[in-house]
Amino acid sequence: MNGSVIMSDSSLQPSLKEVEKIIGYEFKNKGLLKEAFTHYTYKDIDCSESYERLEYLGGSFLNLMIAKEHYLLYPDMTSGELTRLRAANIDIEALARAAFKHGLHRFLRHQDHLYDEWIQELIEGIKEYPLHSTGLIHSPKIFADILESLVGVVYVDTNLLVDATWEVVMNLLQPLVIPENLNLNPVTRFNEMFQKIGIKSEYKDLWDDRKEIEIYVDEKLIGIGNNKNKKTIAKNKAAAQAYENLAKQLAMENGAFVYEL
Repeated sequence: MNGSVIMSDSSLQPSLKEVEKIIGYEFKNKGLLKEAFTHYTYKDIDCSESYERLEYLGGSFLNLMIAKEHYLLYPDMTSGELTRLRAANIDIEALARAAFKHGLHRFLRHQDHLYDEWIQELIEGIKEYPLHSTGLIHSPKIFADILESLVGVVYVDTNLLVDATWEVVMNLLQPLVIPENLNLNPVTRFNEMFQKIGIKSEYKDLWDDRKEIEIYVDEKLIGIGNNKNKKTIAKNKAAAQAYENLAKQLAMENGAFVYEL
């Protein structure tokens, strides 16, 4: 159905075994694993529950464990820095990439006609940005949901054993983003530049009309971004373009920016 693996009674066990092989964990409760891969759009008598509760649990588990890992690993980082680092590892894009990397999207039971389109969109985004795009591509939440629900079902199946669950989950998330390769969100990076050089910019919101955001400096257009799915992505694209365009016109003098427009 739309390119997904439909786990019917005849194909259930082989599919479950493949999932278990991918993550290196054998489930005691096979039925709960089936639930973890059931989207709310899928209607069948063999499974009346969707993955939403497991997704909630898995997402909460990831937030706690990544926060704990970073708190212990980076004692000199501020709370803001820790928050940005955590987001880079478990935001929607990071989790969607992880699910796609391990082929977990193939096992989702669903009846969503947009699913194939979303797969192609993510493939194209990953080709353009092999690493985290920091908000420049649309990562359909459904792929992140798959990973979170899988984390949730592992946690439940281990009888809520944190260490046993984390051992499985860490492998799915690798490689983790570390401070040395953490990139700022384009809007944050752009705004920080402008704070340093003391000039003002203006965002023009045209998203409702033509899915576009424009950025002006001294009434000059320096950045345009568009995205049909999310305004935030259009804004990020505009900020990224504005940053690159403005950076070409900025010089460094004694360690300080000099505005040359």
